[in-house]
Amino acid sequence: METRTRWQDWVNLLLGLWLFFTPFFGFGMMTGAAALNGYIFGAIIVVLSIVALFQPQFWEEWINLFIGLWLIIAPFVLGYAVGMFFMWNSVIVGLLVGGAAVWAMYARPTGPTHHVPHHA
Repeated sequence: METRTRWQDWVNLLLGLWLFFTPFFGFGMMTGAAALNGYIFGAIIVVLSIVALFQPQFWEEWINLFIGLWLIIAPFVLGYAVGMFFMWNSVIVGLLVGGAAVWAMYARPTGPTHHVPHHA
């Protein structure tokens, strides 16, 4: 079976790193629930992306979709929607992670992938 690296895995890796390290950049001194949410879900996205780069699994896309949805609603549930940067950072990353997951689900071949050698 052939494994293929998808652009969505690389994008999610970068988004996860962004989400994890944003509290350290000093954007309005991100603390509390916003920072903790960024650390936890940024780390999960990074780990899933690294796993997907080596051995993509369909269930990873579902987890990324749910993480994306959570990141969209987290500022309102956890009470950091009043900080505009924190809110938009979470919502935009959530939209991108969730969107990449949906894209990967629809782009995934339905059957087994076979490598056919090309002869000159």
